[in-house]
Amino acid sequence: MLILQDPRCVEYAAPGHPEAPFRVRDTAALLRAEHPGWEWREPARASDEDLLRVHSPEHLRAVAGAGEDFDADTPAHPGIGEHARRAAGAALDAMRAALGGQKAFSLMRPPGHHALRDRAMGFCYFGNVAVAVLAARAGGAGRVAVWDFDAHHGNGTEALLHGAEGTLAVSIHQWPGWPGTGTKSFDNCRNFPVAPHAPPTRHLEILERSWEEVLAFQPDLVLVSAGFDAYAGDPITQMSLRAEDFATLGRWLREASQPAAAALEGGYARELPRLVEGFLAAWAG
Repeated sequence: MLILQDPRCVEYAAPGHPEAPFRVRDTAALLRAEHPGWEWREPARASDEDLLRVHSPEHLRAVAGAGEDFDADTPAHPGIGEHARRAAGAALDAMRAALGGQKAFSLMRPPGHHALRDRAMGFCYFGNVAVAVLAARAGGAGRVAVWDFDAHHGNGTEALLHGAEGTLAVSIHQWPGWPGTGTKSFDNCRNFPVAPHAPPTRHLEILERSWEEVLAFQPDLVLVSAGFDAYAGDPITQMSLRAEDFATLGRWLREASQPAAAALEGGYARELPRLVEGFLAAWAG
């Protein structure tokens, strides 16, 4: 397993904000302690060329020069433009590692799956996974699928990839729930809503159906938006998955033997490091 991580991504924070440095800091410490044989690499920052496949020049300038918060959830942290470029770069590096035969995980912040072409929102500034998808396609990859099991609909990924040839965007998420989208499937976008407080067995059934949809697409590469806020103890969602359920998702990835990479999205419980470790350990086998 290759872990893409830049320690500078823990250097920003807002008081009381759930997207906090512990998410990466404590997860990295646990993974290093329990898996000393895994490879760690510092990612490159995403280039303008990479980012402009999904975002406008105006958005790049807005994130680089952010002086005012984008919204109540998405602060203009000092240096957030560089932090966001490094997170997108980690998704790109993970994608390239997967195409080269490695299993790779981007352990970075900020997350990305809510960012729109011209708007930062929902803790997200650049569409990290969507950036990696279109870079893979531009580099000659055939069919690329996104599997997003975060508790919130991947509205940004969906919008950025809608209609993009050779791509599939699949999201499994709480509904009703923020951001209020993702109730229907259309074109190359597939949505699998899950009711709040649904039993974990029901949630897993829906996740399995969504994974079958990914496999039916016969992708040459799978990029996973790995959000862990569907955990029963997460403070900002109303879902019920258990720690062992995330290991099940990792096992499905391993058994499918598809070239795949994953990037951290949500997950705000203090148990996050153990959830990530279970998922990655099962995937690594």
